[in-house]
Amino acid sequence: MIKFINNNNSQPFSSLINFYNLALNANQNQIEAIHVSSFNNSTNEVNSRLVNLKIIDNDNFIFFSNYNSSKALEFSTHNQVAILFFWPSINVQIRMKAKIKKTSRVFNKSYFKSRKLEKNALAISSRQSKAIESFDIVKENYKNALMNEDLESCPHYWGGYSFTPYEIEFWEGSELRLNKRNLYKKNNQVWNHIILEP
Repeated sequence: MIKFINNNNSQPFSSLINFYNLALNANQNQIEAIHVSSFNNSTNEVNSRLVNLKIIDNDNFIFFSNYNSSKALEFSTHNQVAILFFWPSINVQIRMKAKIKKTSRVFNKSYFKSRKLEKNALAISSRQSKAIESFDIVKENYKNALMNEDLESCPHYWGGYSFTPYEIEFWEGSELRLNKRNLYKKNNQVWNHIILEP
């Protein structure tokens, strides 16, 4: 589940909260999963992956990652990302364009202490996206961290990312493909509403 803080009750965020609650009531699996697409400047390629969105604080959306990962490098050189929620239980997808940045060290430390120790052991031991000879190495490093590391101390290479959308589209699917599409684009701090053809 996603933790909501300081709910923004204006559009388009009120629609997002409404769809989230509908999906939650429809028992949507992995409701917190989002697709994040980023751009790699060095290879001139786009990459996508699923991450778990943990917090929505007003208009800031927050997830956590290893700061040495491939996506972290992409975020640091190209801070524009594309985001996608898909909740098939209610046949709704939410597309976003946003700017992304790291959360503060103070915030990261506080959040890290609130997590399960087993999760922290993996965050400490993982060299995310690095090549290894065997998965046994991952298991051994995790076991060592679990037994020998301070599991409440947030490593410098782990923390949050916050993205703030400047464009949000709500797509509501229909069996007859009479899909509803409501687009919101931010211009000079004002959200403009546009209805799109299916």
